[in-house]
Amino acid sequence: MEIVTILRHEETVRINPDRLTELFLNLGETAAEEFICWAVEDLAIKISEIKRAASNKQYDLLQLSSEQVAEIATRVGLTSLARVALDVDYCLKIETDTALSATVARLIRIGEMSLLKVWDERDLSV
Repeated sequence: MEIVTILRHEETVRINPDRLTELFLNLGETAAEEFICWAVEDLAIKISEIKRAASNKQYDLLQLSSEQVAEIATRVGLTSLARVALDVDYCLKIETDTALSATVARLIRIGEMSLLKVWDERDLSV
């Protein structure tokens, strides 16, 4: 008889609220709202690209998209998402398929949770 262990992926999404505050102070409320909406939309598109690129082994697109996710996430204060996106880039550089698969899966989980969290933070700041 085999024993199957089910792993629960409980991750904490880290967001830098100071970065959101800085956006609102520097851009003003309307421009900051527009920027955050653009960032959330673009991150959702990039995460979708990452899913597709990973499953099709399109490593150039995967690398480009993960770098873009890291850049955008940093700009809106999604620190855990930015870090995991850089981890995907690192896994591509060291060419380890197992680590890459696990890290892409983590990026997708953290990405989806981060988008929800930044949306909640945005609603609190209005």
